[in-house]
Amino acid sequence: MRFIKIFYCSAVLWLLTSIEVSAQNQIPLSIKPTPDISISLLASSNKVSIRGLSVVNDNVFWASGSGGMVAKSTDGGKNIEWTQVPGFEKRDFRDIEAFDQNTAIIMAVDQPAIILKTTDGGKNWKKVFEDTTTGMFLDAMHFEKVDGKLVGMVVGDPINNKIFYAKTFDGGNTWVKPSKKELKNVPTVPAGEAMFASSGTNIAITNFSSASPWLVVTGGTKSRLKDFLTHSLNDSLPLLQGFNSAGANSIAFNNKIQKGVIVGGDFAHDTISRFNCILVAFENGNRTYTTPIVNPHGYRSCVVYFDNETLITCGTSGIDISTDGGIHWELVSKESFHVVQKAKEGRAVYLAGGRGRIAKLIF
Repeated sequence: MRFIKIFYCSAVLWLLTSIEVSAQNQIPLSIKPTPDISISLLASSNKVSIRGLSVVNDNVFWASGSGGMVAKSTDGGKNIEWTQVPGFEKRDFRDIEAFDQNTAIIMAVDQPAIILKTTDGGKNWKKVFEDTTTGMFLDAMHFEKVDGKLVGMVVGDPINNKIFYAKTFDGGNTWVKPSKKELKNVPTVPAGEAMFASSGTNIAITNFSSASPWLVVTGGTKSRLKDFLTHSLNDSLPLLQGFNSAGANSIAFNNKIQKGVIVGGDFAHDTISRFNCILVAFENGNRTYTTPIVNPHGYRSCVVYFDNETLITCGTSGIDISTDGGIHWELVSKESFHVVQKAKEGRAVYLAGGRGRIAKLIF
């Protein structure tokens, strides 16, 4: 979502104070001791704002950002190779998905919206998607293996009051936009409801069935959790919302335990720690929402599971960790980062953010 400077009454900031979640959903859990954590800064540059990050394993990660820049490391960050994609020097690559040290996909958000893919480690990039529609603005991509196929989805801000999306069933080589029939089934959204291109993580996939419904979180005038397969899920979230800088920014979903965590807040007032996190559990087709007892300490743009009980979230005002499934959060650093990701195969955790900063979280 593009940032639009607006002025509003301070009372709007607490628009959701009347929202209550039942007390039975706030039963304290036993809290494991927070592990000792340090942050090892691997790279820093004043020229690049990084919002895309994908960690293949403990040693291989890719990052993407402004100025057409892409970063890659194959040795855990000891050496980081920076590349400016030729012909895209002024583009902002807000999201990246990496599959190995040679294969990755990057997303340029608008004017026009473009997706590029490399299979030779970033030496060459092939355009696999382009959309010149007026108002097009891509926000995030997500990929998973479903029935042996590498499927993915990209989502973008609403066009004609309907959230844009396109799917791929071949690892991002080709993309398919919804048919007119499918588009009719997509619910309309009010003006001002969209997604934030803050970390490429407002989309997730579940394994509830072989159909694998896609979950998307929105923000702005409304903040909701939506199902992009059947469109039967369209729940309002008890998060800050009602204005352009507020709402959900990121969702992490753990298929092993059928639970998810959603974070956000107000990026224009990033130290506010109310209504910035919600926990969701799925069981027998029912959804239960729980608010933390201790929230993350400010606006958060990304959240990730480290294991079934340990979560890490980051934003411009700091990094928090939870060791009890998101019920209690502890501020472990006031360092500013946009995105955090755990290795798909491994346990390494990396962060990235403004000024070209890339860091590793050391437990």
